[in-house]
Amino acid sequence: MRKIKLFIASSLDEFIARENGDIDWLPKNTVSGYDDFINSVDTVIMGKKTYNQVLTFGDYPYKDKKSYVLTRSNDYRYNENIEFVLDAEKLVKALLSDTGTNIWLIGGAEVISTFVNLGFVDEIILSIVPVVLGKGIPLFKDIEKEVKLELIKTTDYDALIELHYRVLK
Repeated sequence: MRKIKLFIASSLDEFIARENGDIDWLPKNTVSGYDDFINSVDTVIMGKKTYNQVLTFGDYPYKDKKSYVLTRSNDYRYNENIEFVLDAEKLVKALLSDTGTNIWLIGGAEVISTFVNLGFVDEIILSIVPVVLGKGIPLFKDIEKEVKLELIKTTDYDALIELHYRVLK
């Protein structure tokens, strides 16, 4: 069965971006579990703010994946590689009943909270970057209930620590 996996990096104080959305504090060209992870998924889901940020990096990097962007409006820039979706619940039910490999929940904070609150996240792979930002966009925002996790694996890379959890349901 397909799993929805949150694969994300945060600062030590659990921010995924600066207040303005900037991620300049993330290490560049560092060894991590990203390559293995990206090869294990065939679908990506992200929010519109994250999608807009991804577009600033150059060419859309997930052209070989089925891509969905959750949005609350029809105000978006067309991209042939993306399907824009209004209803997260309807999307997830369709994806989980379809064939394929795992699904990457990229972010941002609002989408992560929605998926956690709906019980859709199966695993969390969190890379902790050794920096304290002091303020920014929190990894978990507006979580409505306690979520219990089981640590599956810890990997120590040169510039970060990766924690891999299973969400207990």
